[in-house]
Amino acid sequence: MTSSLYPHGSHRTPLPPAAMPADGVPSTRTRQPPAPASAPAPAGAPRPKQRDAFFDNAKYLAIVFVAMGHSWEPLTDRSRAAEALYMVVYTFHMPAFIIISGYFSRSFDASPHKLKRLITGVAVPYVLFEIAYTFFKRTAGGDPDYPISLLDPWYLTWFLVALFVWRLTTPIWKIVRWPLPIAVLIAALASVSPEVGDDLDLQRVLQFLPFFVLGLCLKPEHFQLVRRREVRIIAVPVALCAVALAYWAGPRMTSAWFYHRDSAQELGAPWWAGIVMTLALFGASIVLTACFFAWVPGRRMWFTVLGAGTLYGYLLHGFLAKGSRFWGWFDAAWVHTPWGQIVVTVVAASVITVLCTPPVQRMFRFAMEPKMEWAFRRDAAELARQRRGV
Repeated sequence: MTSSLYPHGSHRTPLPPAAMPADGVPSTRTRQPPAPASAPAPAGAPRPKQRDAFFDNAKYLAIVFVAMGHSWEPLTDRSRAAEALYMVVYTFHMPAFIIISGYFSRSFDASPHKLKRLITGVAVPYVLFEIAYTFFKRTAGGDPDYPISLLDPWYLTWFLVALFVWRLTTPIWKIVRWPLPIAVLIAALASVSPEVGDDLDLQRVLQFLPFFVLGLCLKPEHFQLVRRREVRIIAVPVALCAVALAYWAGPRMTSAWFYHRDSAQELGAPWWAGIVMTLALFGASIVLTACFFAWVPGRRMWFTVLGAGTLYGYLLHGFLAKGSRFWGWFDAAWVHTPWGQIVVTVVAASVITVLCTPPVQRMFRFAMEPKMEWAFRRDAAELARQRRGV
């Protein structure tokens, strides 16, 4: 992907055309750089796809906020400031990640190649990590009888289930006339339907759906619009107002609304509150996500390369995030002091950064990007091209 690679000047290089991005986000496959000028590619060979620094930066920064949000959760009971920051971050970090996922899923057409990538890059990691998390909870969590159930995602694996379902429905959203209003309507109906149940964490799949569909509807110029200088300036007071509002609302509402995993009735609210909160949180999430995108750098940074490993960091940091609770790390009094909260935040950001690095990607690629050629039949068109030497 390419974006403005130069820190100077008042004009940004336009974002790449819609057909250029990869199949989906978080992307776990790091693309090779183009061949040097001294070694041009053979005639007819496909050109390597370039990564856009803006989106890699956005994915990395979003996953850092995810990790920090998880580290703040145990602090919210004793710190109103931590609770306010927690609510603000939960308003936009997963919506931003999901919007990017939808944006890069626009090319999904249910072709055999795309379906193979969906299985090996989403379904298989879900199965492996769901089993790994189950054994982790049995051992470290002191729950030896916790069952293995692929129908009941535990902790972070819900996102893989959701991404699998969302991407399979992509062809539908590309042909309907009003995709975003329909997706918002589905989310609102789910928020007032406790009958949806917990299987496959379907509440989250449905309530987060509008952000994925919004990503499908976006074009490069929309991202360019929120990255204008005036938007970056406006984003600062907007974010400060959001923190102040969250500080006021913290004692007055439950943060469970931001998880999108329960209906209004399950949260002890009247059914109509689900519709109101769906619309209100969707609007707030879009505003804060726009503020987030406004401040994402468009040039290559030291952390740009880590954007290709965000799914690794997301799934792997769950063991430490849950382990910190199992092992009582937050029981120490100093953790709940202002300096302790800063230390926790820095540690969370540092750990997720390490887990996104290329060495970690290489170590766990067997689980995150299995090739599994043995599991699929060869495509007839591909075999014909090989026979012709194309």
